[in-house]
Amino acid sequence: MKPEARYWQSLNGKVKCLLCPRECVIPEGQRGFCRIRQNINGRLIAAGYGEIVSIANDPIEKKPLYHFYPGSYIISTGCNGCNLGCLHCQNWQISQQDCPTEFVPPEALVKVALKYSSRGICFTYTEPLIWFEYIIDVAKLAREYQLPIVLVTNGQINPEPLKELLPFIDAMNVDLKSMRDEFYKKIALGGKLEATLNTIKEAHRSGVHVEVTNLIIPTLNDSEEEITALVDFISGIDPDMPVHFTRFFPHYKLSNLPPTPIETLLKAKSIADEKLNFVYVGNVPDEDLNTTFCPDCGEKLIVRKGFFTVISRITEGRCPSCGRVIPGRF
Repeated sequence: MKPEARYWQSLNGKVKCLLCPRECVIPEGQRGFCRIRQNINGRLIAAGYGEIVSIANDPIEKKPLYHFYPGSYIISTGCNGCNLGCLHCQNWQISQQDCPTEFVPPEALVKVALKYSSRGICFTYTEPLIWFEYIIDVAKLAREYQLPIVLVTNGQINPEPLKELLPFIDAMNVDLKSMRDEFYKKIALGGKLEATLNTIKEAHRSGVHVEVTNLIIPTLNDSEEEITALVDFISGIDPDMPVHFTRFFPHYKLSNLPPTPIETLLKAKSIADEKLNFVYVGNVPDEDLNTTFCPDCGEKLIVRKGFFTVISRITEGRCPSCGRVIPGRF
């Protein structure tokens, strides 16, 4: 029997889910947009609780998290479903349609992480926030073994459940898709920009390690004005917050668009470098674009090749040359 979900209200046989900004009104027997929260006998049930569609021991850099135990591996898992319907989704086979799952109770997932000497447990691949109840239950057990909890998320969650969740989370990579609500409506097929911005701000304020990814898609979110707006938002929170500009490749329902020109990504990095201290370019095989430099003295601190850290010179969280504090956990 799956547990009752959190954050919902009854509407004369229907239920209204209050977990994310969609706030789906769900008839009896049906599921919300995310496909793992279901109205059963007039109650909202976490029908996807513990139903795992994929699990792997990934390098932490693959999330991408560049300032959270670089060089380590982390057990990564995900569920079917998502609360967005992005036309460019890289994992649409599991986020936009149902695949076979296996039930893994929280204690079993923690045992897997311990067995493989994982740095922690990462909820990723699809959208972890729709797995709200399962994540909290896993996190409570993981804390007993000092296993950090990581989310790779679109940030689409309402303020009240976010407040409850954040004390259980150690790190996030938040996918900030655009600085325009129109993009969320037309390309992500739902969601609200303000929800993602709030998640970034509140997670950082709560002491969660936050990195931000922005997939730059030609003609859709690649203007200098939009990139500048994103940079201004992040710098207003913390100029030390790492940002990853990522190259788009045609996929799913946006297969008609070309890959992002390298020049666009370099321009985005140039704009960001004016106000942010740690800016990276993903999906581009250029070592320097993924190297962590000290913003004060220019020393090479962390050198990466692909998804792997090959050199890390940070000492007790500081640059060994000038002593500058480097944000993150090392």
